[in-house]
This record gives sequence, C-alpha cells and structure tokens, in this order.
Amino acid sequence: MSLLSIVAAIAVLGLLIFVHELGHFLAARTQGIYVNRFSIGFGPVLWKYQGPETEYALRGIPLGGYVGFPDDDPDSAIPPQDPNLLKNRPVLDRAIVISAGVLANLLFAFVLILTQMGLFGIPQITYQPGVLVPQLATESSVVAFQAGVKAGDRITAVNGYPLGANAESITYLMEQIQSHPGEPLQLDVARGDSIENLTIVPELGEDGRARVGVQLAPNVEVTREHTLNPVKLVGAAAREFERITQLTVSGFIKLFQHLDQAASQVSGPVAIVAIGADIVRSNFGQLFQFAALISINLAVINILPLPALDGGQLVFLLIEGLRGKPLPTRIQEGVMQTGLVLLLGLGMVLIVRDTVNLTGLAWMQQLF
Repeated sequence: MSLLSIVAAIAVLGLLIFVHELGHFLAARTQGIYVNRFSIGFGPVLWKYQGPETEYALRGIPLGGYVGFPDDDPDSAIPPQDPNLLKNRPVLDRAIVISAGVLANLLFAFVLILTQMGLFGIPQITYQPGVLVPQLATESSVVAFQAGVKAGDRITAVNGYPLGANAESITYLMEQIQSHPGEPLQLDVARGDSIENLTIVPELGEDGRARVGVQLAPNVEVTREHTLNPVKLVGAAAREFERITQLTVSGFIKLFQHLDQAASQVSGPVAIVAIGADIVRSNFGQLFQFAALISINLAVINILPLPALDGGQLVFLLIEGLRGKPLPTRIQEGVMQTGLVLLLGLGMVLIVRDTVNLTGLAWMQQLF
C-alpha cells in the first residue's frame, strides 16, 4: 500500500464522519438551535478555529465526531431558559437534529453511487455458470489445497448438482460446505479446457463453521452502460442503493444472531483504511461504492438503540414523549457516559487488533 492510497482512504473515512456530523449541525442551525462545537474525532485537538458561535476542531482519535450544544456548558452566557437551546425545544425538533446525521449518511451514499454511475457507467452484470475460486488460504495444510483445488478454478457442480448461471449458485455452494462438516463433497472443477473431479471434506473451524479454505466469488461478466439520461441514472442508483442497504441491514441482523462470532467479523478504522487503500491502488472507480457502503454502515450503526449512539438518544426522546417528561438527568448522563466509554474502548480494541493483523485482513471477504 502506498502512502498516497492510505491518505486517500483516511480522507474518505474522515469525509463520511464529517458528512454525518454536518447533518446534525445543519439540522440544528436551520432551526435556530445554538451549536457551540463541531468536532471531527475525539481526544487531543490537532487543529481548531473559533467562529462567531461555534468552535470547529479536528482531533486525534479518528473514531467519529460530535456536535456540541451549550445546554450544559457552565461557561455559556446563554440563559438556561433560552428557547433556542436544544434541551428547550420540542421532542420533534430534537429528534430531527439527532436523526439528521443518519439521514445525511444515507443521502451521501446515494449521491456517491449516482456519481459513480455517471462517471463510469451503469454496471450490467451477466452471470456465467459456476462459482469462481479467486484464491486459497495461505496455509498449505488447508483442505482445498490438499484436495487439489487451485486459484482460478471454476466449480461447476457439487455432488452432481450443477451450479448454474445465477446469483444463487454461490449461496448454494456455501450452504453445502457449511452443512457437511466431516463429510465428503464431490466437486466438478473447470480448469482450462478440462473438468477435474475432486473430493473435498470440509473441516469444522474454531467458530463452529465448516470451511475448506478457499475464497469464493460469483462467476460474472460486468459491462458498463454509459448514459446521460438522468431518469435512467437515478433509477439505477436507487436500485443499487436499495441493494447495498438491504445487504447491510441483513448483515447486522446475522451478526447479532451469532454474537459468538461477532468479534472476528467486526472491523475497526485500521481495517477500513487498509481495504480502502487497496481499492484506491487497484481500482479507483470502486472507491465510490466502497465509500457508499461505509456511509450506509455508519448510518445503520448510529441508528442502533445503544448508548452514546444516535439511536440511544432517540430512545430517550421516545420515552420522554410517552412519559410527558424526560428521564432524570443523572440517569441519562450515566447511561450515555457508560456507553461512550464502552464505545471508545471497543474502538481502541479494534484498532489494536486490526493493526496487529493488518497483513491478514479479509474484510468484506469470506473463506469457506
């Protein structure tokens, strides 16, 4: 990875955080609500500028950002009963401010996808028969290596069942591998002009999932249609945005359904930067879709009903709306502070883990 590609990837991550916080900021300012801080990152200040009403800062820990309000600032000269303090606004006004970051990330993701299609064309995907094996795991002892599978092979059938030219073929093959630990599977493998018949026995991994030590990919041919028709571009971008969002949401659902495997599947900023840098180096056009994917992930993560996230604050507002009054301040502050500590702690753990394992990152990839 070159320094330029790493800087570009960090810039993309910073831009997405900026977009999220900008959503909160604009939602507040357009309603006349006071904002006294706009920060990208946490921790020590690297740069700051004091505007007429707001301090803008760039901080050293790239785990997010925040928009600060003078509601509880003891040094603020604004009277506590001022109607333009966030805490004195109706529940709906506050909900708009809190949810605006999520909406900004979703809107920005759509704009990124639309821009990519406008610049590089609308992708047209044609499925070909079989499932590709782009690479094997590096260890020579993996099951696939011992069975004779090679990088570049195309698996055309499993146990006599043909893997056709469709999106379901790779899913079916993965299901067969995962559901047959310790049982032989008969694979028809296309290699060059010949068909090899191989027997492979999936092994049960430490996470309880059967694997054979290969990376799988759909066998597709991608062409791009260039058009200046805005209706066609917007329609195609909307469909791609919907597809990525559905995949992201379903991924989080599966993650929470298998919490015992979550630690190995969650990646931190270092992993994201590493993958982004690799994309910048190999295929700059895909950087738009990568940024859109991360932006949608940021939106989904932030809307989760967890302390210190936007979703957690919305839960407090929902309780306030149902009770007719907010929860006691000490309860809200205790929950939010605990959540913030846990969130920062998790972020630091992910940074350390991803840094240690940087050479072996497989984010957005899966070995089977």
